[in-house]
Amino acid sequence: MKIISVNVGQEGIVQRKLYKEKTGIFKIPTDKAVQINKEGLIGDVIISKKHHGGPDQAVYIYGDADYDWWRNELDRELAPGIFGENLTISGLESANFVIGDILHIGEVILQVTAPRFPCKTFSARMEDSQFIKKFRAAERPGLYCRVLKEGAVQAGTAVRIEEYEEKSVTIVDLYRDYYAPDLQESAIRRFLDAPIAIRMREGKEKQLKTVLGSK
Repeated sequence: MKIISVNVGQEGIVQRKLYKEKTGIFKIPTDKAVQINKEGLIGDVIISKKHHGGPDQAVYIYGDADYDWWRNELDRELAPGIFGENLTISGLESANFVIGDILHIGEVILQVTAPRFPCKTFSARMEDSQFIKKFRAAERPGLYCRVLKEGAVQAGTAVRIEEYEEKSVTIVDLYRDYYAPDLQESAIRRFLDAPIAIRMREGKEKQLKTVLGSK
């Protein structure tokens, strides 16, 4: 595996049904080395910080195996960065990953924390009002990661995967649960025992509190 493209966000505008909206979803490939710190790629624009970015969703990754599937599904060419990812990686298929898996990219170390969930801004970016439904059904969500070790990344850098020892929660498990949550106490605790992103953790903690309060 290696990095095909490093993509840095620039502020852009998408047209929603009744209004225009600023967004950082437009990621532009660069052939230069880019520094990654705990908050993500230096220079990467994030507009909606309530839902995007932060230390547990600092870097978003998409793989060329998922790109190939979408090119066939949509019957169109798709350039790196169009899914809003920071790193496009060869040989990577996001559904195969487990929460907690680690990616070694040169000197940088990332840990998988969450899948990406599609929003209306994403549909507007793809110029397809049905894209949220298509993306959900495809179950190729890409990988959000926290930064365990900072450093620089560049196109061509080799990527090595270190599997998480406790393989209890897959990316697809967490993705499906987001849309149809299992509210059994054991199921909620299973997710909480995994190193999931803070936004996901807060939601699960609220669910657990509700479940325990009803007993």
